[in-house]
Amino acid sequence: MSLVVVGSVAYDGIETPYGKADRLLGGSATYISLGASFFGPVKIVAVVGDDFADSDVRLLEEHGVDLEGLERAPGKTFYWAGVYSKDWNERTTLTTDLNVFADFNPKLPESYRSSPYLFLGNIQPALQAQVRRQMPGARLVGGDTMNLWIRETPAELAQTLRDWHVLLINDSEARMLSGENDLLRAARKILAMGPQTLIIKRGEYGAALFRGDGYFVTPGFLLESVSDPTGAGDSFAGGFMGYLAGCGAEPGDHVALRRAVIYGSVMGSFCCEQFGVQRLAGLTRQEIDARYREFQAFTQF
Repeated sequence: MSLVVVGSVAYDGIETPYGKADRLLGGSATYISLGASFFGPVKIVAVVGDDFADSDVRLLEEHGVDLEGLERAPGKTFYWAGVYSKDWNERTTLTTDLNVFADFNPKLPESYRSSPYLFLGNIQPALQAQVRRQMPGARLVGGDTMNLWIRETPAELAQTLRDWHVLLINDSEARMLSGENDLLRAARKILAMGPQTLIIKRGEYGAALFRGDGYFVTPGFLLESVSDPTGAGDSFAGGFMGYLAGCGAEPGDHVALRRAVIYGSVMGSFCCEQFGVQRLAGLTRQEIDARYREFQAFTQF
């Protein structure tokens, strides 16, 4: 069951208390696609500039990511740079150069449009809605958003969310979107906006799944060391959607959704172990399943 992923492909400059690196492969669509690629076929829709390296093309291809929807445009690839604090909870953006991404107008190849699964990465709600209309028959549609769109385009976002099965956001975004400080109250208000399922990512503290008939909460995976948290949320989305697509899940499959949250947490934890996509690039399905079993072991009582 193939998954279409729409979002950004970028180069990142990252500084953490444990090191510094520049022009690392990044972007939401990159992390989501790599995270999902361990579970089944992925098709990416994004735009890059003429500076996009052949080695990065090969990395995506080696993970089975279909690149027919990866547009090359004259100019430079989206570039972001930032610095993390010692407790990882604060990130200062130093540079955001949209470059060719500023004019991104996602058009899905005809071969993508019959895919049963779609994940809409963090782009303008109007563009997310445009892509959704190109896949009217999708079995399960998930998406992400951020504080910028919640603040600047609330009406467009509200309209867009009505056509999604799953929304994935972090805890601060959930509070901002709902106007509620308590996460349970926030979740109920957001579910009333349209999504059948809400995933609230809580970083090192885990994640929570909310539906109209209940909720499921999982802790975070304890790491001995964190090198770089960039892309962890998108890697979570990749593991979550990749698992659902891989097992052919329906939107209301409670068991699959809960397992998908664990696989999302697994992929997010691996992402943090090295800079950029380095850990995902060298990961194996055996390692993923072993960490999934660790989750099972430390959450049983």
